[in-house]
Amino acid sequence: MIWQFDIIILIFLVVAAIVSLRLKDLLGASMVFGIYSFLICLLWAEMGAVDVAFTEAAVGAGVSTVIMIATVFSTTRRSKD
Repeated sequence: MIWQFDIIILIFLVVAAIVSLRLKDLLGASMVFGIYSFLICLLWAEMGAVDVAFTEAAVGAGVSTVIMIATVFSTTRRSKD
């Protein structure tokens, strides 16, 4: 394992998590959450757990992000913020 690569991924993970929690726009938060899932996938692959990384890429970064974005598009706004 390349420990410098792991540190960079972990820094990006923390930044993506904080940005995802702080965003007020639901569509943006869903997209950043997809980026977070992809970074977790990279971390799993770097650790040698390729099967877990593949599952995270398919389910976490793929299907879950698409479902969240579809849910955001199917809702309506109640207020004019």
